[in-house]
Amino acid sequence: IMLGNGMNSGQVCLKPDYVLVPEEQRDSFVELLKAKASEMYPSILANQDYTSIVNQRHYQRLQGYIDDARAKGATIIEINPANEDFSQQAHHKIPPTLVLNPSDDMLVMQEEIFGPLLPVRTYSDYKDAIAYVNSKPRPLGLYYFGRDAAEETFTLSRTTSGGVTINDVIMHITQEDLPFGGVGPSGMGAYHGFDGFKTFSHAKAVYRQSRLDVAGLGGLKPPYGKKTVNAIKMQLK
Repeated sequence: IMLGNGMNSGQVCLKPDYVLVPEEQRDSFVELLKAKASEMYPSILANQDYTSIVNQRHYQRLQGYIDDARAKGATIIEINPANEDFSQQAHHKIPPTLVLNPSDDMLVMQEEIFGPLLPVRTYSDYKDAIAYVNSKPRPLGLYYFGRDAAEETFTLSRTTSGGVTINDVIMHITQEDLPFGGVGPSGMGAYHGFDGFKTFSHAKAVYRQSRLDVAGLGGLKPPYGKKTVNAIKMQLK
């Protein structure tokens, strides 16, 4: 999860937008996120493995999301293992930032983040988690973590998304034999392999009529009569 959140500093279309975690596991989960992020990025400002935000406008946009979430009651955890000062920097780097207890009125839960911010919500009943996913626009990617086969099947059958990666994030895009694309608000169509050929090709329909008077035999041309009535009845069955 933190690899996906930090990839290009979260500036990828398949970055996790939020995490749903059982409420009794939240604290241990947060500690694990912090440990993994610190392991990958022991420092950030001079770390060439950690990307800057693309420009000042988007840097300010993301800072605005953080300020908005904090003002509305969220707990903000900045993962900064080297205790660096980000207020003075030559780039536009934002450290991995967890947003705990986010509410739906926060900008970070309403807009595509496209940055290293990760909202963490909790649930007490797994069905509530699925209902929450389904209350949002159809996502480009959905990520399920777990070893419960019944829960996995429930997730796959009760949600709609462009694609799914199980027990990881983003990786379904790397499989050339799987179609990649969105659904509804997250996009239309798919590419990769044969699915890409179909998407970017045009299937041209060609129909050759026989010498029989098909329209007349089927009651499809005037004067309309019994054949027409019978044809309509057949279509209504």
